[in-house]
Amino acid sequence: MTTRPPGGEETDVIPDAAHVRPGDVQRWRRSFPGEPVQARTVRRFAAMLLDGFPLLDDVLLAVDELIANALRHTKSGQPGGVFAVEVVRWDSMVTVAVTDEGGPCEPVASEAAGDAECGRGLRTVSLMAAGWGWFGNDRSRTVTAVFGLPVTRLVAGVPASS
Repeated sequence: MTTRPPGGEETDVIPDAAHVRPGDVQRWRRSFPGEPVQARTVRRFAAMLLDGFPLLDDVLLAVDELIANALRHTKSGQPGGVFAVEVVRWDSMVTVAVTDEGGPCEPVASEAAGDAECGRGLRTVSLMAAGWGWFGNDRSRTVTAVFGLPVTRLVAGVPASS
C-alpha cells in the first residue's frame, strides 16, 4: 500500500512481507457490551497496548469513530448488543478493527453538509489512516483502519529507489 501526503511524494507504508516474521506480530481482541460508555474503556485498552506508537492519537480517534458508528448504525447499539475490537501491531504498522452485529447500511466515507451534526466519522478515518475498508453483511460487519509510518523497502539490503 502506498500513501501520498498532501503535497508530498508517494511513500510505501507497508513493509515487505519478508520483513515481518509471525513472532513480530502482536494481536489483541476483546468484546464489549454495546453501550456508549464502553468507548472510553476501548480507548484505554488501545492506548495501553499501543503505548509509544507515534500515531497513537490518530488511532484512538479512529477507534472512537468506528465504535460510534457501530453503536449508532448497527444492531450492536441495541439493548443486549455487543461489538469486538481487534488491535494488531507489527513493525511500524497498526490496524484497528471493530466488528459489530451488522445493520441495514454499508459504511461510506462521505462528505457531510457543513451544518450536519453527524456523518463525518468515516471521512475523518479515511483522511487520518493509511487505508480503511470493511467487509460483512447485515448480520456482522468489520470495519478496519490501517496506520503506519513510512518505511524504506530494502532490496538485497539496499534501499529501493522510488
